[in-house]
Amino acid sequence: MELDPEDVFRDEDDDPESEFYHERDATKELLVYLIDASPKMFSTTCSAEDQKDVSHFQVSIRCILESLKTQIINRSYDEVAICFFNTREKKNLQDLHGVYVFNVPEREDLDRPTARLIKEFESIEEKFSKEIGSKYGILSSSRDNSLYNAIWVAQALLRKGSAKTADKRILLLTNEDDPFGSIKGVIKMDMIRTTLQRAKDAQDLGISIEILPLSKQDDEFNASLFYADLLELEGDELINFKALVGERLEDMKNQLKKRIFKKRKIRRINFIIASGLSIEVNTYALIRPTNPGTIAWLDSVTNLPLKTDRSFICSDTGALVQEPEKRFQSYKNANVMFSTDEFSEIKRVSYGHLRLLGFKPLSCLKDYHNLKPSTFVFPSEEEVMGSTGIFIALHRSMLKLNRFAVAFLGNSTRLVALVAQDEITTSSGQVEPPGMHMIYLPYSDDIRNVEELHTDTSVTAPRASEDQIKKASALVRRIDLKDFSVCQFANPALQRHYAVVQALALDEDELPDTGDETLPDEDGMARPGIAKAIEEFKLSVYGEDYNEENDEAAEHGKTTNASRKRKAASEDVVKEYAKYNWLELADSGKLKELTVAELKYYLTANNLPLTGAKAALISRILTHMNK
Repeated sequence: MELDPEDVFRDEDDDPESEFYHERDATKELLVYLIDASPKMFSTTCSAEDQKDVSHFQVSIRCILESLKTQIINRSYDEVAICFFNTREKKNLQDLHGVYVFNVPEREDLDRPTARLIKEFESIEEKFSKEIGSKYGILSSSRDNSLYNAIWVAQALLRKGSAKTADKRILLLTNEDDPFGSIKGVIKMDMIRTTLQRAKDAQDLGISIEILPLSKQDDEFNASLFYADLLELEGDELINFKALVGERLEDMKNQLKKRIFKKRKIRRINFIIASGLSIEVNTYALIRPTNPGTIAWLDSVTNLPLKTDRSFICSDTGALVQEPEKRFQSYKNANVMFSTDEFSEIKRVSYGHLRLLGFKPLSCLKDYHNLKPSTFVFPSEEEVMGSTGIFIALHRSMLKLNRFAVAFLGNSTRLVALVAQDEITTSSGQVEPPGMHMIYLPYSDDIRNVEELHTDTSVTAPRASEDQIKKASALVRRIDLKDFSVCQFANPALQRHYAVVQALALDEDELPDTGDETLPDEDGMARPGIAKAIEEFKLSVYGEDYNEENDEAAEHGKTTNASRKRKAASEDVVKEYAKYNWLELADSGKLKELTVAELKYYLTANNLPLTGAKAALISRILTHMNK
């Protein structure tokens, strides 16, 4: 196999999309939703988006549904389980009272989300009281403790997989801040103690427990009564948790998405600061473009995924090649052979280390140096103890001296800039975490000089007048978006694509509404101040005698001329196509003797695609002829 010169030193990390799939197995997440089904969840109501009052139970179901629909697209290899507690019926492997694990046939209790799971979970509100039922599961008279049982069942569901290869989480949704409030005396103390111990046992196994509290404005969720001890919240953590309680119900869907799509590391890197001194850091992808999912080939009978197997056939003998794949590079009339291992060694200049080279003032870093989306860097103590302390010292010095670090990233053979970011907090908690942004710097030939408008130096390039610049600046200030973020706008084509996929998978009669947020805000642009700024700008550029109708007519004339040219070219192709006896050429095998341009006469005349190599064009022609 001949080497592609451009592919010799192209590393997998040169593609930003590869970062999503790097260490996929190590970042797999196992999540159990624990939903409180006590009567209080059904009796407490709040206002929904459609201005109708809905119960906290309905809010929880709807938010989990939205999260599952998002998760099945973005993180389809993660696994989830849905578990109700404080229920009348029981359904779990431990046969514990007050806990019901919801599932559908042909799916394990903890497994990847499926269309059938989402579809049946959508109708759970209608049949919940009939099939599952609700009741208080923590009673002193019976010594039942459904919260204890629920954590036990969730822990058992999360036994699969190792804590080193998967993140395991329990997400608890409840509006009861004191689950043992109705019990008194020694029995209450005993129940609290055993429940906290059960939660600690789960956390010791690498399972994190989080709570999404539901509360009303006049009845705020008080975490200090019980859940602060269960979640081990102290000091600032407890204060921040209390500050977020009111916001969580108002924007619960977004909060749940944040909890589900927790930042997971791309990879762990050894950061060499000096000779003999190195620390360990984790890297995280913050913002990346979202693309449609990869195509999955399915068996037409069983609908199961197919595994692709590639074999190499000897072109001389037709025998199956059993030896390892080899490549060659022509050099001085000879083919230099490379094995797969040798080829990998050639590509590797260094092995995944980040090596500090020096520091430069922040003013040296320009906007156009940001070659592709940056990566966030944060210290790790998993293997190298003391990494955090050294990283903090380096981070503080860079902020104090307004410097950025220049480093060499070995696995992608590229220089990077490490820019320190200070922590930003508000009354609601942390907005931006402290750490460093790894900016991928361009090579010298990646930077192009700005081309002049006119190459002819004798002709003066048109320049905007002072008045035009002033009017343009005023217009830009008027239409400037405040607090702009790229996260505010979704890709409309991608939203439409997944809306169609969702409608097909869930047998929905109507497509979900997908608004195009990239379209201009017509109402906003029509405001008097903006309309006046637009008119003043147009007047300064085009003058008072400008006529839009004449301009449109001229554009229409250009289009007509272009269409005439295309029509003439098409007629020429038809004439050339008629000169050949295509059936005879196909039967005699002489199509391969034609040039690519001649083959395209047939393809153009029959409205067939023109892309591909010569062999692909011939194959397309033969297929069209049913040969």
